[in-house]
Amino acid sequence: QVQLVESGGGLVQPGGSLRLSCAASGSIFSINAMGWYRQAPGKQRELVAAITSGGSTNYADSVKGRFTISRDNAKNTVYLQMNSLKPEDTAVYYCNADKILVPKYGSSWYDSYEYDYWGQGTQVTVSS
Repeated sequence: QVQLVESGGGLVQPGGSLRLSCAASGSIFSINAMGWYRQAPGKQRELVAAITSGGSTNYADSVKGRFTISRDNAKNTVYLQMNSLKPEDTAVYYCNADKILVPKYGSSWYDSYEYDYWGQGTQVTVSS
């Protein structure tokens, strides 16, 4: 069973920085895409940044130039470096992992893809 565990959230003043980490555990051969989403009170969950196993990245316009996503494939871990934080960045940040190659057993062992796993979320609050 794949699990995602996030860490690194907290309270920071405007203009400050935080680094989020998300580690995937379980029997994993590879993870295609990993990303960060956020959900502010009263708003829909939105993509913040995503990265493929090959290193291609995608960012929301609101965080371009301030946030950097990276990953360590050997550790199945994704990071989000957040700089120049603004009050509007306040939200619960969720880690996502998609298209995960895992071993499964039926009558014998075989490889299978699993999709769309989420972490429990970590609160980021930007306030003076």
